[in-house]
Amino acid sequence: MPATALPVTPASTPTRTILVIEDEVTIAEAVAARLRSEGYAVEIVGDGPGGVEMCARLRPDLVILDLMLPGLDGLEVCKQIQRERPVPVLMLTARDSETDLVVGLAVGADDYITKPFSTRELTARVQALLRRVDRVPDRGDSGALHLRDIDIDVETRKVTQSEDEIHLTPTEFDLLTFLAKRPGRVLTREQLLGEVWGYRDGSGARTVDSHVRALRRKLGADTIRTVHGVGYAAGDPE
Repeated sequence: MPATALPVTPASTPTRTILVIEDEVTIAEAVAARLRSEGYAVEIVGDGPGGVEMCARLRPDLVILDLMLPGLDGLEVCKQIQRERPVPVLMLTARDSETDLVVGLAVGADDYITKPFSTRELTARVQALLRRVDRVPDRGDSGALHLRDIDIDVETRKVTQSEDEIHLTPTEFDLLTFLAKRPGRVLTREQLLGEVWGYRDGSGARTVDSHVRALRRKLGADTIRTVHGVGYAAGDPE
């Protein structure tokens, strides 16, 4: 009697760990429940100092961080956890002030979502951020790019301007590089969301605007050009 072939079990993917730093228990538990149903391991902390401590101990793959927290606010928490090591941060905010959002991105948040939000939308953002972390650079991605007085080393992900190194968040670097590789080409917000963020549903146009503002604050107002009614461009056509 011939032996029955055993099914081949695919190699298991390591479970991703997400830390939720949120003091509103209802929101934190709803977010955690949805992410756990998607297969993530989730831990919750309800205050800023505890979030910094837990992040150092847990070393999560991604942090979901509320802007308004007891003890330390989300901006300070973000600065402290990014000092330890780069980690993707999705910021939650009940405020829709452009200044708050730009400051949040400037201290190391990769994206933000404004309350109230659906857990479906938040999950899509989380998945997109983690896909970007996993993205393997193309062989053609090595080398240097130049944009006015800005030098971009794609391989080491370093940016210098007039010989001064400029600290960019991972998202800022990806956005700047994507634009610099297409000098003078006008790209719509939808194109940028799809190619840089991995968002395919067209949501999050203000995310692009906020990151552009953050880049202008760090690199100069003329680094990225706004083409009203269309989108953004960097540099002059080759």
